[in-house]
Amino acid sequence: MSDVIAGLDLNRLNRIAGHMEDKYLATGKLPCAVTLVAREGRIVWQQAQGLMDVERGKPAQLDTLFRIYSMTKPITSIALMQLYEQGRFLLDDPVHKYIPAWRDLRVYKSGVYPNFVTTPVQRPMTIRDLLTHQSGLTYGFSCQTNVDAAYRQLKLDGHMGLTLEKLVEELAHLPLEFSPGTAWKYSVATDVCGYLVQLLSGLPLDEYFSRYILGPLGMQDTFFTVPQDKLERFAACYEYQSGDRFRLQDDPQTSHFTREHGFLSGGGGLISTIGDYYRFTQALANGGELDGARIIGRKTLEFMRLNHLPGGTDLPRVSAGGFSETPYEGSGFGLGFAVKVDIAKSQTISSPGEYGWGGKAGTTFFIDPVEDLQVIFMTQLSPSSSYMVRQELRAMVYGALV
Repeated sequence: MSDVIAGLDLNRLNRIAGHMEDKYLATGKLPCAVTLVAREGRIVWQQAQGLMDVERGKPAQLDTLFRIYSMTKPITSIALMQLYEQGRFLLDDPVHKYIPAWRDLRVYKSGVYPNFVTTPVQRPMTIRDLLTHQSGLTYGFSCQTNVDAAYRQLKLDGHMGLTLEKLVEELAHLPLEFSPGTAWKYSVATDVCGYLVQLLSGLPLDEYFSRYILGPLGMQDTFFTVPQDKLERFAACYEYQSGDRFRLQDDPQTSHFTREHGFLSGGGGLISTIGDYYRFTQALANGGELDGARIIGRKTLEFMRLNHLPGGTDLPRVSAGGFSETPYEGSGFGLGFAVKVDIAKSQTISSPGEYGWGGKAGTTFFIDPVEDLQVIFMTQLSPSSSYMVRQELRAMVYGALV
């Protein structure tokens, strides 16, 4: 039994390394794979494989810096809920209470930008709508509707020159995809949450994160801009090409993440390491605290982990968009996380109440409170839907529980 730690069989966990090498790395499907499995408050298995920078032949390391993209969202959601705990707002507050220009938001009916035909919203958008992606906002990269085409035309997906203020200002003039609370759609809503954090705290988002989340948790390798002295550890990012190949999409030497760029994206702007992000997930797994630093109250986190979709349904019943960082079936959505509500329906091994999220370059994490289990995976291949590696990893990890 010496090969079992915290109820996990190490020989079975070692299958992960072989699987990643044989199926994804040796075949040129993924540049790298960095994996961490933790249980009962400690790291049981972790490994860095492949190349963090294929062009320069640099091997991935456990301290490699990754673009975590939408894994920024849970951090932003915690930040906003910290302010909720201080009585700064209520979840059913209309967003226009804090962003007056949003008082008269309308819903798309027909037409193309700038000649939209719209109808009034059935009710005002609330802060909870933002946290749960039930706001009616969208993403330009969705490429599904005339509204997201307007987002692309106005460059609202984090292009150079965009600021949070500019984003919020432009969104005031665009229609929503649907009336708030009537459907679910992945969107820039979490960037708006980041704007509200700035507004309510009086601090820029990067400074707020540092002071109230990253600093207290000792996350010294998580930031919006990679410092010069850490550039050597910054991975290249790749883009999927047909035929199971990839091409360089963002060179670490010239990346906009290496210089101040003005857009502090609470929806997708952070760089981190697997070890740093583990400090965040371990704080959540502990009920909001790590090494004496509490970032969120236990009951607040319990509330965030509930399924907040109408009637306790799952995403396929209410989704208005085709994209998500989690399989739809059997998943609900809380305040900043996907939440497993029907395990059999999800067709992946899990426990009720498991929560987590991923990023567009293939990074992901989940926390299983029933098994006291955490898994974090880092790579840099966009889009995240290129391969089913997340589901395969899940099967191998749960298969190692004894």
